Amino acid sequence: MEQPIFEIKSEKKGDSSARFIISPLAAGYGNTLGVSLRRVLLSSLPGAAITKVKISGVKHQFSTMKGVKEDVLDFLLNLKKVRVVYTGEKPVKVSLSVKSAGEVKASDIKVPANVKIANPNLVLASLAKGAKLEATMEIESGVGYSSAEERATNTIGVIPLDAIFSPITRVDYKVEETRVGRLTNYDKLILEIATDGTMDAKSAVVESSKILVSYFNQIISPRKVKKPKLEKKESGLGPVGKLSVEEIGLPTRVANALVNAGYDTVEKLVKADMKELVKVRNLGEKSLKIIKIALSEKGVALDEK
Repeated sequence: MEQPIFEIKSEKKGDSSARFIISPLAAGYGNTLGVSLRRVLLSSLPGAAITKVKISGVKHQFSTMKGVKEDVLDFLLNLKKVRVVYTGEKPVKVSLSVKSAGEVKASDIKVPANVKIANPNLVLASLAKGAKLEATMEIESGVGYSSAEERATNTIGVIPLDAIFSPITRVDYKVEETRVGRLTNYDKLILEIATDGTMDAKSAVVESSKILVSYFNQIISPRKVKKPKLEKKESGLGPVGKLSVEEIGLPTRVANALVNAGYDTVEKLVKADMKELVKVRNLGEKSLKIIKIALSEKGVALDEK
């Protein structure tokens, strides 16, 4: 089969949107490419977002902020709209500190050199005279959507946020018939893409195509799948095996002797070689009897071999 040859024409429709015309495509391939690209564009491109925030003087999201027109919930909703360019693997902290009256904008967020705010004119809050707004935030890179529940924390004052990492805001496509010479059964794919400003539309199409190619390459030249290592079977002791020797009612002297010898849990103690156990310093026949009684009360016994 011959390699497909077609043209891709692009028309910029704004700062963050574009229209692509791909033709001529063999009959049926307009929808094939359109569906595939749309799905990958909307779900699989990486991006970044604010995922956690700690506001000075605020303990939870249902609070109010003195001298701030917006309540905490409104402020958090505005933070979710902040679009960020960041490709690092680890979360990065940024801060906000405004002490003058007027609008607080995304441009007021202090970021390191490897982070860029794509919509700096976004209004986050409005301060009255004498008010101040201070907050620290965490930015993460990711793919798709991530709910706040995934980042639940017990730290008082830290509020996790829902995060939409995808840089794509809208994808539309349609397929029309086109002519090649006398033949009219060819497809023309018209693809319209809008981004949030953190990635241009052309780069989005290219990256999405690379993702699709990587999947098809696995079919053409499959790489060996690494099977996860099987975990060792549990000893069958259940929760009892995880107990420390201090927790089964042994005298302090006996428990300390076992811990010092490396038998700090019930599981390790039960698996111990009796010949090695009798050699443990400060353990004698009387101590072994005490150990056996304590274990029997937990429903387990020493290996007498």
